[in-house]
Amino acid sequence: MKVSLIEGESGDCKVSAFYPKKEMTIIAQKAGWAEQQPEEWWNNLKAALKEVLETAKVDKNDIKAIGISYQMHGLVVVDKDMKPLRPSIIWCDSRAAGIGQKAFAELGSEQCLSHLLNTPGNFTASKLRWVKENEPELFAKIHKIMLPGDYIALKLSGNAHTTVSGLSEGMFWDFKNNAASQMLLKHYSIDEALLSDIVPTFGIQSEVSKVAAEELGLAAGTKITYRAGDQPNNALSLNVLNPGEIATTAGTSGVVYGVSGEVKYDKLSRVNTFAHVNHTVAKPRLGVLLCINGTGILNSWLHKLIGNGNLTYDEMNTLAGKVPVGSDGVTILPFGNGAERVLQDKNIGAHVSNVSLTTHGAGHLVRAAHEGIAFSFKYGMTIMEEIGINPAVIRAGKANMFLSPVFRQTLANVSGATIELYNTDGSVGAARGAGIGFGYYQTLAEAFTGLKKLETVEPNTSHLADTQQAYQAWKGELEKMLK
Repeated sequence: MKVSLIEGESGDCKVSAFYPKKEMTIIAQKAGWAEQQPEEWWNNLKAALKEVLETAKVDKNDIKAIGISYQMHGLVVVDKDMKPLRPSIIWCDSRAAGIGQKAFAELGSEQCLSHLLNTPGNFTASKLRWVKENEPELFAKIHKIMLPGDYIALKLSGNAHTTVSGLSEGMFWDFKNNAASQMLLKHYSIDEALLSDIVPTFGIQSEVSKVAAEELGLAAGTKITYRAGDQPNNALSLNVLNPGEIATTAGTSGVVYGVSGEVKYDKLSRVNTFAHVNHTVAKPRLGVLLCINGTGILNSWLHKLIGNGNLTYDEMNTLAGKVPVGSDGVTILPFGNGAERVLQDKNIGAHVSNVSLTTHGAGHLVRAAHEGIAFSFKYGMTIMEEIGINPAVIRAGKANMFLSPVFRQTLANVSGATIELYNTDGSVGAARGAGIGFGYYQTLAEAFTGLKKLETVEPNTSHLADTQQAYQAWKGELEKMLK
């Protein structure tokens, strides 16, 4: 959980803090499952917010608006007292993939894709159906269902709300009818009353309650004026709002997110389309999203294994930089974090290939991992090209995997795109969104005065052939696994 405080006039981020200081725990009772306790999010938010307030020494009454960004596709279920009934089934949990595939077959591909713009897949609605089938007594106690960001807003305000963008992330939104999807709700035997009330993505959604204000050290009545899933919000943080613009991020998962002004979808639903933060019926703005689940989590896994976790990430990057392009033949497929949409919901696991026990070392593994993540992006971007998303420039925050020179240069080389790195992240973007939603900024240009380009990465012409050769070798290993 990360909290950032920006000064409205300059748009500069004054203080940021995150908690916990290491990766948050993911509960995996079975292979392919992934859960977290919603209360843990809240406790970590409190710790991060406390650090920000103590560092900034700002008068709580000067905090005018709050924006929220959150992990997409998670499911939180609460009872009539607004208490969670079970751990949240989070974004990378694969248990409901079969349920979504069955619904896709029974409802029909064209029906689903033209109304939901995606298959029901492993999204929130299918996870809720899994609860209904497997935990019927608990399901009967559900008063409201929500996405992770809706839960944080609930804790802040006491009100259960969601957005059209959020409902579209969960497969609850019918784009043709511009309403909650009666088709999927009926098919899954889910009462529409379980959905939270809809509020605008930008605007006065609710206010901080007296209870939350006392718990957090904020002023009661502080406005909550924006919320969005992490990838639409990452795009907002990079001022990616118009057709043809591209944002990317490479944290635990990796995402390439392109904005389209037309209703488009991949017929195999390997990339997904959602309502962007500025989407309206009159002026469609749709985010076409490529997600690779096994991105930063692969880097984190290697960090724990290599040198017993004593190497820093910077030291790992240095090791990778000493190995030539192509990692001397070592390849890593980074698909070890649940079912992958880009592979049509297959869960093939991560694979390390072509290791020589006499010539390869830790640097080869790190470089192969960073290259493999970049290659997985390229693999998905070829699918995006089929529906008209052709990135010439990719914007990203200078954070997470983009701190790796090998990763960012490999991505530029293999995609042919210029990469622009900015001084922003999800929490800063959410704060800017709060300023827009509160009406502090009269134009979007005002909201992004504090956004600054830090670095530009161009394709390295001397390494293009080697990179393409390494990509083809990587792709060959993937195709073997998909047979």
